[in-house]
Amino acid sequence: MVFSSLLFMFRFLPAVLLLYYVLPASFRNIVLFVFSLFFYAWGEPKYVFLMLGSITVDYIVGRRIQTSRQKGRDGAAKRWLAMSVIYNLSVLVFFKYTDFILGSVNAVFGTELALLHIPLPIGISFFTFQTMSYTIDVYRGVTAAQRSWLEYGTYVSMFPQLIAGPIVQYKTIAHQLKHRQETTHDFAEGIQRFMIGVGKKVLLANNIGVLWDTVSTMGELPVATAWLGAIAYTFQIYFDFSGYSDMAIGLGRMFGFRFLENFQFPYISRSITEFWRRWHISLGSWFREYVYIPLGGNRQGVAKQIRNLAIVWALTGIWHGASWNFVLWGMYYGVLLVIEKFFLKKVLDRLPGILQNVYTIFFVILGWVLFAFDDMPRVVFYLQSMFGVAGQELADHTSVYLLYNYAALLILCTLGSTGLPGRAAQRVMQRIGERSWLQVILRMVFYAGIFFLSVAYLVDATYNPFLYFRF
Repeated sequence: MVFSSLLFMFRFLPAVLLLYYVLPASFRNIVLFVFSLFFYAWGEPKYVFLMLGSITVDYIVGRRIQTSRQKGRDGAAKRWLAMSVIYNLSVLVFFKYTDFILGSVNAVFGTELALLHIPLPIGISFFTFQTMSYTIDVYRGVTAAQRSWLEYGTYVSMFPQLIAGPIVQYKTIAHQLKHRQETTHDFAEGIQRFMIGVGKKVLLANNIGVLWDTVSTMGELPVATAWLGAIAYTFQIYFDFSGYSDMAIGLGRMFGFRFLENFQFPYISRSITEFWRRWHISLGSWFREYVYIPLGGNRQGVAKQIRNLAIVWALTGIWHGASWNFVLWGMYYGVLLVIEKFFLKKVLDRLPGILQNVYTIFFVILGWVLFAFDDMPRVVFYLQSMFGVAGQELADHTSVYLLYNYAALLILCTLGSTGLPGRAAQRVMQRIGERSWLQVILRMVFYAGIFFLSVAYLVDATYNPFLYFRF
């Protein structure tokens, strides 16, 4: 069940909101927990038990770590933490990487080990990182262990962020689990944020994704067509994932939770370093806090800093998927960041802002091509087509046709990936006045219009994928 579906918006969400607000406040975590289990079970019922197992293991481990710390038994606390990390990583590796490892062994050594073809539990990469961050933070003394299994289970399974994040660290919502206050203002803000996310996903990502699907399967690719397709995928993955994050943050607000932002207009970045401060912020924060800094960060000399960056970006690539293109994608960004940090920074700082942005987007687009295909020969073919190195023509009638049909949407996506529309709307509202009825009417028309157009699209649409479900 995806957020941008009629089933979710017109059946599941109204049902959970009704019970959540009708029942006494003491039942609200129970409502969230039960509906979250149902939400997860909709995709694969048997994997609910896997998630419940992770909840129980890390709940017990968190309590044991805290008790050991209070008794001065640091060795025992460290062993409990190791148990949690080993358990969580073992589950993640078994379900996500077993066939990748077996296939790689077969390719390297010529063996014929049978692949297991294990279905991937939805969202396992996200909730595994959440449970690990909890036990690590309890060990560090950053947060107290949760005494209630139900409240901890609600944190892990909460459907707004369960499937594809943002990766919510326990310490950021520990107080909210028990003491949150739901207000009319927050609920209204949540609805508006959810509508923005639906619009991004349904009206922009889905439609520009059709262009990418058309181009990515073509046999002959002129240079212009290849770049059109790559740009389309660049917009699709941004509006798809940031739209989902907007919906998750909006849903959280409806239930009184305040999740941290996950995207901050990454395509306006002026360096690769800045891009990764703005893209999938919760994942970058997780790796920085639990891998990069514990390894020493940038505090132990250049050689070790490069080593730490290499480890983090190898893990970042592997986290995204069990395929060599993701490993290479992570290495690609690791190399870029090292070059930028130690060699290009002074040069970039002297360039006009627009050239810095062009530099960043150029390499980001190339990275998304590597990310998009798990077939490496296809990656090579596509990159060759983008630069015409195999004699591809610059453009043909198909290039012109696609550009003509998608020009308006490409312009909308370009504007939508910047802060310009938001700033323009804010200025208009300031001129109207905060308490003006006209402002209220304009807001209602705007958000209702997005919702109406999205629903109209979904009624007849057969194309409504979510790219990050495979991670």
